Amino acid sequence: MDSDAQRAGTVRPLLLGVRHHGPGSARAVRAALETARPRTVLIEGPPEADALIPLAADEDMRPPVALLAHAVDEPGRSAFWPLAEFSPEWVALRWALDHEVPARFIDLPASHTLAWEAAEGEAPGSRGLRGDPLAVLAEIGGYDDPERWWEDVVEHRTAAAKDPFAPFAALEEAMGALRETHDTDAGGHGSRRDLVREAYMRVQVRAAQREFGPDGVAVVCGAWHAPALRRSVAVAADRALLKGLPKVKTDLTWVPWTHRRLARAGGYGAGIDSPGWYAHLFGAPDRPVERWLTKVAFLLREEDRIVSSAHVIEAVRLAETLAALRVRPLPGLSETTDAVRAVLCEGSDVPLALVHDRLVVGDVLGEVPAGAPAVPLQRDLDRVQRRLRLKPEAAERELALDLRKENDAERSRLLHRLRLLRVEWGEPAASRGSTGTFRETWRLRWEPELSVRVAEAGVWGTTVLAAATAKAEADAVGARGLAEATALAERCLLAGLPDALSTVMRVLADRAALDTDVGHLAQALPALVRSLRYGDVRGTDTRALAEVAAGLAERVFVGLPPACASLDADAADEMRRHVDAVHGAVGMLAETASPELGDGELSGGGLRARWRGVLRALSGRDSVAGAVRGRAVRLLLDEGELDPDEAAWLMGLALSPGTPPPDAAAWIEGFVGGGSSGGGLLLVHDERLLGLVDGWLTAVPPEAFTDVLPLLRRTFSAYEPGVRRTLGELVRRGPGQSGQASAAGSGVPGFAAEPDAGRADAVLPVVRLLLGLDGAEEDVDNDLVGVAG
Repeated sequence: MDSDAQRAGTVRPLLLGVRHHGPGSARAVRAALETARPRTVLIEGPPEADALIPLAADEDMRPPVALLAHAVDEPGRSAFWPLAEFSPEWVALRWALDHEVPARFIDLPASHTLAWEAAEGEAPGSRGLRGDPLAVLAEIGGYDDPERWWEDVVEHRTAAAKDPFAPFAALEEAMGALRETHDTDAGGHGSRRDLVREAYMRVQVRAAQREFGPDGVAVVCGAWHAPALRRSVAVAADRALLKGLPKVKTDLTWVPWTHRRLARAGGYGAGIDSPGWYAHLFGAPDRPVERWLTKVAFLLREEDRIVSSAHVIEAVRLAETLAALRVRPLPGLSETTDAVRAVLCEGSDVPLALVHDRLVVGDVLGEVPAGAPAVPLQRDLDRVQRRLRLKPEAAERELALDLRKENDAERSRLLHRLRLLRVEWGEPAASRGSTGTFRETWRLRWEPELSVRVAEAGVWGTTVLAAATAKAEADAVGARGLAEATALAERCLLAGLPDALSTVMRVLADRAALDTDVGHLAQALPALVRSLRYGDVRGTDTRALAEVAAGLAERVFVGLPPACASLDADAADEMRRHVDAVHGAVGMLAETASPELGDGELSGGGLRARWRGVLRALSGRDSVAGAVRGRAVRLLLDEGELDPDEAAWLMGLALSPGTPPPDAAAWIEGFVGGGSSGGGLLLVHDERLLGLVDGWLTAVPPEAFTDVLPLLRRTFSAYEPGVRRTLGELVRRGPGQSGQASAAGSGVPGFAAEPDAGRADAVLPVVRLLLGLDGAEEDVDNDLVGVAG
């Protein structure tokens, strides 16, 4: 390529081959356009987006953004064309708008691209198997990293170069040679996709030259395509390549993008490793290394690391020294990273990972103007987000909600509705400091792909409420089992969808009537009962839900005893977990649904009585698995339905010599282990039970001991260290000897025959503070003494 001819403007059109998202390319494109002053600018991109170009000049448009194309009949089939502030295509677009020069996109239309991908079964946005041509050029230049090669050859070229066209001419020549080798290796044929795209681009370039003259056209495209667009190809040959291409109806719009999604690690095929670093290079007017290391210092100081100005100065010197040793014109990202690790991070990769995540990649989220085309659902979501002051952000953040406040309750309903629509903007997290139903905690992060999810969800309705309602009703009809329908009812309550809840409840009642598996019923009941708790806080009518839950509980009561007989170890362990879940569910159902259930057998008190009867039946049947019998005894003891003497008698029966050791060990696990709260403390405070366990364990035959040891180890290893230590001390001196030991002065502290009044007095101020009894009367203090004792 003759650079003099290129500079003189005799070789037309003006082809500016670039690296996508390269700040050096972006600066070079701007300089070339300022010099050439073309009458039109053609840019690699989907031509259906030409109508969206004026929005790039809107003051509310802030890159990074992307052109989103999706099939109208299949919104999930989509493709993105991301643009950052340092993308050469974005710079060309803004130059054309600022100088009132027509700009057009000339790549293969999105209607063909999406149809082609559907026909060939490719993932949306895939671009074939051709490798990175810049990696080949970097290897030829002696570099093992194409990023470093590009920085040295292009990014570090100053804007004061005398010939603004020289970099493009040299790059076009190099790409031409590379393409010749590539086409030869491919048997004389390049990528089918590339050939079709380049044919379409040549057709558009010819049309622009006829309209604006041969000297009035500038083309900004990927450097790989520049030699093909320069090549002289017959018009008929290009049109033959384009004949008969598949086509689908598409919609296009601008959507916000993020630096994280520009990164290659995010799965973007044309991505870069360091979008945050490139944005800094493009935006820094001078002294980029000094400014970058200052940013790093600010970040580390925010994380409470000691970083001084002297650290920054030393890091700058080290980066410049490393660049000189590596024969580089300026320090690049590798040199600055090494300097940050050695000086600012004191050799640690832990803070360096934070620098990479926050600065080298970054969490910048772009914005698009309100006037950009969007599906009605997206517009409604935007309105709701503004009204609730819930702005999408690229960085993950935690949002705590108090559902007693109307605005927070609406935020919660919005996030739950979006989750129903598979728009996973927020993910529920454990609330810190409260377990009440009026608090929720969410982790929020807006990803660009969620725009596609919103477009997909648009088929269900034009508003978030309508779409979530329709989606929940459809999911209910298609529910594969009782547990799925029950979980959906809970989600409808959380999302505030009363219209959908009626449909879900009908499906739930049908599934419950047809399902005869007690395990399925026991799985479904807890989720159903949990849903009842949201009625008070969220103002939802849960009467129908309470009736279905009570009927489900009744069926569990009838079917559970037969279902617990003749189970192997794994099935018994699973059934024990079902018993725990049903026990908790019955307690909640009795407390929260008593008004709706009336005064009959299925009232709150009636449910408790029926459940206690079931537990008694389970605890006394030899055919029931040991783990389930032990758990039933423990639950009855906790409820006060068994006195300690009766519990000790049942344990003695279970641990009698006639019981096989594995069965006895399973009974023990059910009684004091398997996630039961306070199992270890029960043995600590009731030494009769501990003595029974200790006596049984010492009598286990040696040949059976190895069989029961894993089960016992699993049971007792779950206790707190202090509980295990106390149990060990009690066993060492012999369970049941606390009175005598205390009299001898060698007992375990805290197990005296009488309460220690001095120790009780010490906790009274704290108890008064917790209960808000600062001005408590003397009789209240006396009561507290009794409690503390």
